[in-house]
Amino acid sequence: MVFTPSRPDRVDDPVVKRVQVVRSVVGLVAVTWMLVSYGLASDADAVVDDRFAQIRTTLIVLAVTFPVAVAVFIAAARPPHRRLFLRRAGKPAGALLALTVTIAAPRLVTGLGYVHEGTNWTASPGRVVLLLALGASLLWLAPFAFYGITQSLVHVFRTADLHETLPPLLATLLVWEVALFDLFRGAYDGVPLVARMAFTFGGPLSVSVVALWELRRLRTRHGITLRGALLR
Repeated sequence: MVFTPSRPDRVDDPVVKRVQVVRSVVGLVAVTWMLVSYGLASDADAVVDDRFAQIRTTLIVLAVTFPVAVAVFIAAARPPHRRLFLRRAGKPAGALLALTVTIAAPRLVTGLGYVHEGTNWTASPGRVVLLLALGASLLWLAPFAFYGITQSLVHVFRTADLHETLPPLLATLLVWEVALFDLFRGAYDGVPLVARMAFTFGGPLSVSVVALWELRRLRTRHGITLRGALLR
């Protein structure tokens, strides 16, 4: 309910979902093969660690890009759609806030259990009780966070609640930002240049192709366009 788009009149195309899943699976297999083949990952744990690092980077970039992109989209729209999109922005913003609080909660819980006295960390009784109570909530927060991360990436923080054209546009912007970040931080060092370029830019190119196809399908099958959303 928190991370899935819920606007009643939203167009939900199952064909697009299947293509996105296939693209994601193929991309995951390709990256895993590269990590193992070129010795960048020695075992399954190393592959998982690499994917979690990529997801963390993606979430950080998405959290920064999301409010800026949504603000530009709303500002570019003409009345009365501008007011309409402002009203619709509450749920996507709530999804972003919920995920941020959920991820930050474990650090907050552990921090509440201690007070600093000189150079030693000692637990105060009252805070220990609070720590235990809040720690129990982590049993619920952990699966909520993992599921929220997955849904946030799939639904791009439920931006389809604003308009159907936003998720493919924002996803395209996001993957190119992450690709440039990987390029400048030297991701996949030790891989031949051609292969490194292929794996750095293969994901963004495939996401862009699927996004363009999704936008075309929205236009031809459902009559939904970005120009129509902005009343331009």
